[in-house]
Amino acid sequence: MQEWNLIQQPGTWELLIEFWSFEDMNALWVLMGSILLGMSASVIGGFAFLRKRSLIGDALAHAALPGVMMAFLLFQTRDPLVMFLGALTSSFIGFFLIDWLPKNTKIKPDTALAITLSFFFALGLMLLSHIQGLQVENKSGLDKILFGQAAAMTQQDITLLAYVTVFILVAVTAFFQKFRLIAFSAIYARSLGVPVALYELLLALLIVMSVVVGLQLVGVVLMAAVLLTPIAAARFWSDQLTTILFLSAFFGALSALISTQISYLAPAMPTGPWMVVSLASLFLLSLLFAPSRGLIKRYWQQRQLRQKVSEENVLRTLYKLYERRQFEQNDFNIADIQALRSMPTDMLKDTLKHLCKKQMIRESMRGFCLSKEGLEIATQLTRRHRLWENYLNQYMDLPADQVHSQAERIEHILTQEQEWQLEAELKNRKSDPHGNPIPENTEGMSRDK
Repeated sequence: MQEWNLIQQPGTWELLIEFWSFEDMNALWVLMGSILLGMSASVIGGFAFLRKRSLIGDALAHAALPGVMMAFLLFQTRDPLVMFLGALTSSFIGFFLIDWLPKNTKIKPDTALAITLSFFFALGLMLLSHIQGLQVENKSGLDKILFGQAAAMTQQDITLLAYVTVFILVAVTAFFQKFRLIAFSAIYARSLGVPVALYELLLALLIVMSVVVGLQLVGVVLMAAVLLTPIAAARFWSDQLTTILFLSAFFGALSALISTQISYLAPAMPTGPWMVVSLASLFLLSLLFAPSRGLIKRYWQQRQLRQKVSEENVLRTLYKLYERRQFEQNDFNIADIQALRSMPTDMLKDTLKHLCKKQMIRESMRGFCLSKEGLEIATQLTRRHRLWENYLNQYMDLPADQVHSQAERIEHILTQEQEWQLEAELKNRKSDPHGNPIPENTEGMSRDK
């Protein structure tokens, strides 16, 4: 109740209205810069993700730190362009080492990445400590590069960020086809005559630029999250690369909008960390609720599949009991079913209840019997089961006593077309390896159809 009252305070609503009216130009610049960074870093980070170099952004962000400090020591200025060029140079040196070490030594790529990251970060911290002890102007605020501070950004910082991020987005759009080809198959790209090394260098430049330009906003420590979290979240929603990248850019822009607004309403809340928290929240929502790959959807599908398998197993068991009685008695109780199909009583009762609701079986005083529709489905399942047993026995050389368990798994997913192929391969055999007859096709469909 107390929190609700705090939200209702006029000052909070006034700040919210003021933010969305864009009366504060500094807030507008920070918002635009954050959105551009979120979009560009998310898109270019997607290609690092696809090339299985997810942590390269983290390493490059740490490698940029000594470049910033050296630029300040050499030029005694915090001009954004000077800082950017210093960080860019340092990050490229780090990228070269990460790429060179595994190719020319026995060091593995992950080890090279860890060595480069830790060395450059340690060197940057040493230079930062040295600068703090010097009697020079403009040194205050250099430590903010570690975690980022959007509030300390000047109009020059925002302008540089905007130019760089627009350049990155334009370059990705212009060379999208080449980047996609290299990301999925560099060997195939070389066979087509594509200068892979040149495009890999350009892609590396764009990643380095994206990392360096975002340091002031989100910092060295958190930059990797801005690169990778959006693409990881978007991956749950689609299989198409174009769609994934658009979603990734949208998530990056949305997180920038959320974090900038929170930072404006509560000045003590930094934009960079809130941007990462927002991205993590979007990732969690995608992980849980994505329509095709979300955990909830997958859980529901697995539950439905287990229910389907359980129901079909019971139907086929009833058919086998019916078959053993020479198709004369069609009523069987739970004990009869359990004698042939090992299943917990509670699970069996629940399955029988579902089958009754679907009118696959009918309940009578003597037990349960197959309905006409249930008998057709049970017959088709038995047919596919025994056809697959024959196939495993004849073509895979599995003995008759081992084919049953394998056929139990496949009978639930065989299609009508696959059934016809099996029948053709087996030359219309009439019985399975155990001597049981293979039922006739009850679906009323011919191969001509």
